[in-house]
Amino acid sequence: MPSSWVWTTLGEISNYGECNNVSVDSITDDDWVLELEDLEKDTAKIIQTLSKTERSIKGVRHRFNKGDILYSKLRTYLNKVLVAPQSGYCTTEIMPFNSYCNVSSCYLNHVLRSAYFLDYTQQCGYGVKMPRLSTTDACNGMIPLPPLAEQKRIVSEIERWFSLIDVIESGKNDLRDTIKQAKSKILDLAIHGKLVPQDPNDEPASELLKRINPKAEITCDNGHRRKLPQNWTWAKGKNIFAPMKSAKPKSNEFQYIDIDSIDNRRKIISEIKIIKTANAPSRASRHTQKNDIVFSMVRPYLRNIAKVTNDNCIASTVFYVCSSIPQILDHDYCYYLMISDNVVNGLNQFMKGDNSPSINKGHIDEWLFPIPPLAEQQRIVQKIEELFSVLDNIQKALEV
Repeated sequence: MPSSWVWTTLGEISNYGECNNVSVDSITDDDWVLELEDLEKDTAKIIQTLSKTERSIKGVRHRFNKGDILYSKLRTYLNKVLVAPQSGYCTTEIMPFNSYCNVSSCYLNHVLRSAYFLDYTQQCGYGVKMPRLSTTDACNGMIPLPPLAEQKRIVSEIERWFSLIDVIESGKNDLRDTIKQAKSKILDLAIHGKLVPQDPNDEPASELLKRINPKAEITCDNGHRRKLPQNWTWAKGKNIFAPMKSAKPKSNEFQYIDIDSIDNRRKIISEIKIIKTANAPSRASRHTQKNDIVFSMVRPYLRNIAKVTNDNCIASTVFYVCSSIPQILDHDYCYYLMISDNVVNGLNQFMKGDNSPSINKGHIDEWLFPIPPLAEQQRIVQKIEELFSVLDNIQKALEV
């Protein structure tokens, strides 16, 4: 260490462990009561500030004063350590204390949050599921101590950099939101014929639909009041998707797609489960093939939607399986259509039920989808994937 610094211990420079215990009955209704869940892990930012009347509590709490260091001795790796911005009461899993003269509480707070001190607490914590740091081990923790003036300069520099990092993180979050909005806008333009130019030589979608299915109902309006481009048509789900098939496992094991299989942030199947047939849930009866789209009818606003990547999977009955009729609907265009706000928000209006609001098969069968000529569908998909690739690369750069 620098020559003007010394090694000391937390117990030598603070009153760690000397807590003022207070019965909950002695806390007034308006007093601030801090619980561990009120603090964000890693940053220790205060997520919410609740008074005694706003939460149900019993037993004993530690009293703390403004400027005290609040140290979570439970699961120290969560790094919930901060300087109290005001007085209040906290769970006994948080240890309030203050430093002695010539030691900056803000400097000490940063030391306790450092990787160095975290490593120490994880080595001596006790308990497996909920490891804690004992008072003795906390007091024995070694603290590098510079002169007071240097402590203040260190704190000032740390806070300057933290402030800059917060600005950068805020900018990243704004950019993530912008990327999400941009993708939604791209899909909206795509399914309304505004993403790629139309080719008058393409076979009109209505003629294609009639040729493949003479009984298909053709309409020019579904209540959206938005006129489609020439050669496009509105078509009901039952006229563009093959009828769903029931299937039961035949071998000892089978590939199963349930709600838990879907990553609804990326709209992909993150895991196809392998389940023993003897343990098959009763809802495992939807036959799927590669390139089918599974669309959850339970809480559709959660957007549990994905393209099936394997042949011969069995999906839960919570899904509507969109199996494109290939002569009418490109399976990639179908995927982008089903994840679009136009479809998801449109179907949300039919939800019923309190605990698990749902739509039913008939709502998708009767919903009217905007269908361009098949050749244009393929041009749309190519353009979407080109634009999404640029946005995805930006997204990946934000995670570095």
